[in-house]
Amino acid sequence: MKMETITKVKEVLSRIRREIMPKSKVKEAIEKEITKEGLPKEAFAIVGDPEDPETWKLPHHTKAIFRALRGRMNIEKTVDWDRMPAAVAALSRGGYRGERVRASEEDIIQAARHLARHYEKAGKSVPDTLGALI
Repeated sequence: MKMETITKVKEVLSRIRREIMPKSKVKEAIEKEITKEGLPKEAFAIVGDPEDPETWKLPHHTKAIFRALRGRMNIEKTVDWDRMPAAVAALSRGGYRGERVRASEEDIIQAARHLARHYEKAGKSVPDTLGALI
């Protein structure tokens, strides 16, 4: 078979597959939402402009947050504890890897309070870095 024919066959098969196996409702909803790193704005501690993902900073939830936002699970169960230390460090004067998050002092304090609430709700001690900010 020629390469052109193979390409056309692949395109037809792909179109048939899309028609036969429609996307799940959840997947469709996720694709319609504005996201950054595959996460909605609610997964970030700082959201400058809700319509501009470039202004969203400090991701600290897993993709399971989509289920929580639809009422299918407790949002606290979606906290990404592997990412929390980096988010906390980014709020400190020393920053994460030497760079502090670029945000207003008010946004930094609000983010610190937000992250501290996650620690409290999980029964974990609030890091000193957050305690100093709130």
